[in-house]
Amino acid sequence: MAKTVVISLGGSLIHPNEVDIEFLKNFRKLIERFTLRGFRFVIYCGGGKLARKMQDAASRITKLENIDLDWLGIHATRLNAELVKTIFGKDAEDFLIVNPNDKIKFTKKIIVACGWLPGWSTDFDAVLAAKNLGIKEIINMSNVDYVYDKDPRKFKGAKKLGRVKWKEFRKLIDTKWHAGMNAPFDPIAAKEAEKIKTRVNFIGKDLKNLEKLLEGKKFEGTVID
Repeated sequence: MAKTVVISLGGSLIHPNEVDIEFLKNFRKLIERFTLRGFRFVIYCGGGKLARKMQDAASRITKLENIDLDWLGIHATRLNAELVKTIFGKDAEDFLIVNPNDKIKFTKKIIVACGWLPGWSTDFDAVLAAKNLGIKEIINMSNVDYVYDKDPRKFKGAKKLGRVKWKEFRKLIDTKWHAGMNAPFDPIAAKEAEKIKTRVNFIGKDLKNLEKLLEGKKFEGTVID
């Protein structure tokens, strides 16, 4: 039976300021190499900087409700997902997963997914898709290499966490989700992952590190379980 892997791919890696062509080119090569070894992938694409740019621009023009900000974020994830789906060409399904609770049927080795509803991050969608597929492990890729005990951008003494339990992790982040939130893994997703006993391997953007993880080798990053 093929091994199915769910990856939550941060929008910050797809579109940090402009589209990161070099990263996406190498990401495609790596994923395709593993599909030849029998792997299947569900790749959830975040909104990242593209979402925040649109949310900020709209907010400067008119007063927005949270739901407006959420929808802009969702559409950003869809645009990022369309880009990722397109670069995989015929190796990916020609549709996007929108509702993670729908039956997920593979006819190809790669399915790309995007955001769905206001109040739901793509992290949460990825957890639900993993649950749907009976998978107990998710890979979360972002522009931060580890989970830290404090925000490393604000505190120089922030410590890397190699392994942390969901209960402890949830104390490190806000309790509520909001549009444009910048957290290692959003609070609603974390709560659901804890509930259904799903492990998240939190790594940065280093593709050699991703390769080690897929091969079952020791990797740099944080395990949350």
